[in-house]
Amino acid sequence: MFGGLSGATVIDSLDTLYLMELKEEFQEAKAWVEESFHLNVSGEASLFEVNIRYIGGLLSAFYLTGEEVFRIKAIRLGEKLLPAFNTPTGIPKGVVSFKSGNWGWATAGSSSILAEFGSLHLEFLHLTELSGNQVFAEKATVRNIRKVLRKIEKPFGLYPNFLSPVSGNWVQHHVSVGGLGDSFYEYLIKSWLMSGKTDMEAKNMYYEALEAIETYLLNVSPGGLTYIAEWRGGILDHKMGHLACFSGGMIALGAEDAKEEKRAHYRELAAQITKTCHESYARSDTKLGPEAFWFNSGREAVATQLSESYYILRPEVVESYMYLWRQTHNPIYREWGWEGQGGLGEILSDRSRFLRDPRRVQ
Repeated sequence: MFGGLSGATVIDSLDTLYLMELKEEFQEAKAWVEESFHLNVSGEASLFEVNIRYIGGLLSAFYLTGEEVFRIKAIRLGEKLLPAFNTPTGIPKGVVSFKSGNWGWATAGSSSILAEFGSLHLEFLHLTELSGNQVFAEKATVRNIRKVLRKIEKPFGLYPNFLSPVSGNWVQHHVSVGGLGDSFYEYLIKSWLMSGKTDMEAKNMYYEALEAIETYLLNVSPGGLTYIAEWRGGILDHKMGHLACFSGGMIALGAEDAKEEKRAHYRELAAQITKTCHESYARSDTKLGPEAFWFNSGREAVATQLSESYYILRPEVVESYMYLWRQTHNPIYREWGWEGQGGLGEILSDRSRFLRDPRRVQ
């Protein structure tokens, strides 16, 4: 998905290494970026993945350190992504060819994904800030993407997950705050905050979208758990993906700038959604949450399908714990964080003992 680029983990970890004061490891990673991170690649790359992991990682490292190598590499890589925006609508394709500079129909299909083209704004604004080249901001913000999204009719104010970059029409009416939709909403509220609370368009789009989500997707189970369902052409799937569990933190983050009469409501909503996501962990045998959990047939906040009964180190639940802890200082969020850490530690400890056991099957 990176088009031949290497070192995604190195670059995505630069800011973590710096913040944790792992100075030797950070210098090693910086040297790798200087000497071994080459941009002369020719594969097909995911615009979204390269942006959030490479561009985001390089920008964070630059702002933390002021080291020019990170700024220069971010700008050069950003330039290689610009051909993805050469579509009739300005909505970028999901895949860009580093070899030809074209956007790949065969690889990417006919639809662009809301969470992908809606998660460029933060990085591309800073590419303009650091390069002086307005093209980054113009491509990723008002003049193209937001213009299309504001103009297009939205079912009940909801944003479906798939949009044609050629016609500018929705391809199907599947709405999710989890995978395929998630970071679009996150980038709206963070764009408002990053602008010093001047980007009124981002603010309005965020609160309008949140109101539609609350009206049409929000549910409370018979057992009292609040969750955000998925919407398919008017029919609800009563499930939440692990990816959707970032929403507790997002709603908490946005509560401060809501209308005064809604602030307490959003704080409580954030707490209730985060509690539900905690329950998806607490109700599993390992105390680690599944990839998706359902609310049906008398079962709540549990995976009901084998294909969803796995855990791949996703951060969304603990991210919401962190936001809620920062906002409320309620110790329960730290306790929940330790519960998850304990579950993972116990599994790794059991696996270590298993691997050392000479009786195990080779």
